[in-house]
Amino acid sequence: MIRISKLTDYATVLLAALAREPGRCFAAATLAQQTQIGAATASKLLKQLQRAGFVQSTRGLHGGYQLARPAEAISAAAILDALEGPVAVTDCSAGQGQCCIETTCQVGHAWQRVNLSIRRSLRDISLAQLAGLDGSAAQRSLAADRETTVRFRPRGRVAAP
Repeated sequence: MIRISKLTDYATVLLAALAREPGRCFAAATLAQQTQIGAATASKLLKQLQRAGFVQSTRGLHGGYQLARPAEAISAAAILDALEGPVAVTDCSAGQGQCCIETTCQVGHAWQRVNLSIRRSLRDISLAQLAGLDGSAAQRSLAADRETTVRFRPRGRVAAP
């Protein structure tokens, strides 16, 4: 199963909260309360997001955290790369020389194509879309994908929720 870590998920929740009010500075405690993420975890993630260049912090009475660039300019791929490293579904998807059987493997090229498709999809999704700020095309596409999945479900199987 391809799955992002809980901390990466929390980081995207924090980024989405910042994206909903661009230009406004939020204290870490305020973001923690607003998102219901533990204060220590929120602080840790905000520092990590600052080091990665996604947020900037300002000290002082009216300081806090805000996005360092527009939400439309931050991709899901960039967030994942910064927090988890490059997405790779198999060792060989990460690059040549990563797998001990790649010289004899017959499926590695197919997995590399799958990985490339996933990377493209992640690159095409912006923080604005993750935050629900650009819901028009993204939401229609997601609804169409769900409709297709439901319509072409094999008989005799129960669909996952």
